[in-house]
Amino acid sequence: MRFGVIPPVRVGVCADPAWMLGFARHAEACGFECLVAVEHTVVVSEYASRYPYATSGRMPLPDDCAIPDPLDLLAFLAAGTDRIGLSTGVLILPNHHPVVLAKRIATVDVLSGGRLRMCLGVGWMEEELRTVGVDPATRGRRADEQIEVMRTLWADSGPGGASFDGEFFSFRGVHSFPKPSRSTGVPLHIGGHSPAAARRAGRWGDGFQPLGLDDTLLAERLDEMRQAAEQAGRDPSALEVTVSGYLPTTGPEDIEALAAQGVDRLVMSTSMSDDLARVKDEMSAFMDRVADLG
Repeated sequence: MRFGVIPPVRVGVCADPAWMLGFARHAEACGFECLVAVEHTVVVSEYASRYPYATSGRMPLPDDCAIPDPLDLLAFLAAGTDRIGLSTGVLILPNHHPVVLAKRIATVDVLSGGRLRMCLGVGWMEEELRTVGVDPATRGRRADEQIEVMRTLWADSGPGGASFDGEFFSFRGVHSFPKPSRSTGVPLHIGGHSPAAARRAGRWGDGFQPLGLDDTLLAERLDEMRQAAEQAGRDPSALEVTVSGYLPTTGPEDIEALAAQGVDRLVMSTSMSDDLARVKDEMSAFMDRVADLG
């Protein structure tokens, strides 16, 4: 089992450079596999969309919460660390033009020494998508095409360059460098809770990060992911599975149960505290508890 860690976004520390560097360096020293950065390009006041991961339908972040661009934040943290992986969780794919995003992802990956992993989603806040000029009704088809575009640009296309012709994006004979550190490109995991997310992970992803599911729904979504992979001629066992955990309460028995369901990685949330010393203690205590399972 591998363990990632996400900072306490809700308390507004993610744009504090000293806090985040201290957090990242301690996570690396503790042996966490990766740091995870979230995304909202904008938050729209009085949104009508329903947040799917809380019974209230409202996300637990204030409208004015400081949420830095995740790739810029990860690039900053890469410069202050040596080994720890860098991940999004979740980058809202329809918010971005895939040609520009492919360049940004490859750049951070290369400059960090190949430490980047992307978790991508289609977004739940329809008002945010409309703000960046995207019709929410197209977000699924658009996301599938965006993944294809990025992998096309990362592949070795030879002297003639890369070409693509899709519903939303098209180009001919283009060159995008640097390429990612790995010849297969940066790993792209799919985040979400719906059957569509599970199928997208099976068809297109290198992994799946199901969110907000109980044990029964988790098993259903993993089956849907594996069936979609098989239908696409892909090996389901090659897809990584990442789920969420909570540092103060998750113990070895919880981890063993998740491993039995095929989970490969836990992304751990801290308590909602801006006290860096307290958060560091939580990270250290957790890794001590699970030292034999990592």
